Amino acid sequence: MSATVTIRELPEPEFAAWEQFVAASPQGSPYSTPTYLDALCTAAGGSFWVLAAERGGQVVGGIGLYEREGAGGRYVSPRLLLYYLSPVLATQETRYPSQRTSREIEVLGALAESLEARGFGSVTLKCRHTLADVRPFLARNWTADPSYTYLLDLTDMEAAWGRVEQNLRRLVNRCAEQGVTMAEDDDFDSFNRLHELTLDRKGAEVYLPAAAFRTWFGKLRSAGLCRLYHARLPDSQVIASQLVLAGAHPLTHTVSAAADPAHLRLGVNAFLRWRAAEALAAAGYTGNDLTDAALNPVTHFKGQLGGDLVHCHVLRAPQSARWRLTSARDAGVRGAKQLVKRALGRGEER
Repeated sequence: MSATVTIRELPEPEFAAWEQFVAASPQGSPYSTPTYLDALCTAAGGSFWVLAAERGGQVVGGIGLYEREGAGGRYVSPRLLLYYLSPVLATQETRYPSQRTSREIEVLGALAESLEARGFGSVTLKCRHTLADVRPFLARNWTADPSYTYLLDLTDMEAAWGRVEQNLRRLVNRCAEQGVTMAEDDDFDSFNRLHELTLDRKGAEVYLPAAAFRTWFGKLRSAGLCRLYHARLPDSQVIASQLVLAGAHPLTHTVSAAADPAHLRLGVNAFLRWRAAEALAAAGYTGNDLTDAALNPVTHFKGQLGGDLVHCHVLRAPQSARWRLTSARDAGVRGAKQLVKRALGRGEER
């Protein structure tokens, strides 16, 4: 480990100071805070802890970790509702880029070494796009894969409106003309109803069972870490919802957006995305991460909102022998089941 950077696990009395550090870091997000990780563990299981990197007794970096137990042993990785699991770094006060790079490399190398020494079967990190230099991980035989997301700049909303494609602007205006309004409130039932309808329509995996999802939302809402926006018809019926993580960090994160299928043609998704962006800007936030940009129709829609496509790194540490063996065994079982299923299908066709 580095002679000048040390790594230690933070005790709970130091969590508040860590959250302030995260809020000021270019790589920070609510996902890195103990408040968020505690809510996730309460709702979904698992455990969390924070590793802090210190130089001369001062925190200069670290990472909030979410740990689970699998057949191959303990592991760390993102999951649904944990889009980023990223190292965070202090802004280096130096006029020389070479010194800044050298100090950041030292911190990242120490974090990588500490993670490797903790006996995990598998470690996967999902970095914010602001962590561009991952060479300290690559030098230790980690792998780095690309991932993408869209970021909306909320610092100049007039300019942001000009970047929204004309058809989406038309839909936003049409909804407003027909009396659709946006409200921020705690109506989780309406949100979850639309959320489940949307996932069912797309054949996607649920984020959490309904009761656990409500627990997650309640803990974050009471901590001031999330905002729930609704598009309502003049009779107050909710026809679209958007859940956003918004804490002390200037960047917000859209967790889920859902709409009533009966009102999609009205353009309510575009209306709510834009009105929520306006509300976040008015609250002082400077950006919104639309969360993911895999090639699909939803990502095309996100691109029409005028955001910037950014590149993130997904880092994976070398896996333990036990983890590799278990993964190979599980893959073999899944393959055998698929062969049997296909054989049974051919038998039925005859």
